[in-house]
Amino acid sequence: METITRETTVVNAEGLILGRMASGIAKQLLEGQRVLIVNAEKAVLSGARVSKVNEAKEFLAVGGVGRGPFHYRRPDRIVRKAVKGMLPIRQPKGIQAYRRLQVFIGVPDKLKEQKMNTMAEAQAKKLTCPHFTVAELAKGIGWKENE
Repeated sequence: METITRETTVVNAEGLILGRMASGIAKQLLEGQRVLIVNAEKAVLSGARVSKVNEAKEFLAVGGVGRGPFHYRRPDRIVRKAVKGMLPIRQPKGIQAYRRLQVFIGVPDKLKEQKMNTMAEAQAKKLTCPHFTVAELAKGIGWKENE
């Protein structure tokens, strides 16, 4: 892994709303920063868990192996795809921005001493509706933690 520079931001996703976090991170990536997201499995989705898992299972039936669309079950890949959806991925600046993103399950040993940022505007404490974590969604659609 590359050394952490001033242009690199480490974001702790624990307790952050996935969509709001993804849009903020997309803006940082487009500005040229390198962003590392840790604790991706602890990001929060709003809504009822049962209905969201059922929607995701229906979406898994779309497409086929090798021809797409590709459906990820791992929490880090789900978060990465959410950020990708906020980027202009068909333009060169969007592709370059997406390459500057790394997402991790948990906190890697190399990043434990780093200062981790959070986003005040994306805190899940503001939610009054039911909510659940990305890990619960991933387990509901077939992710096994050991993978």
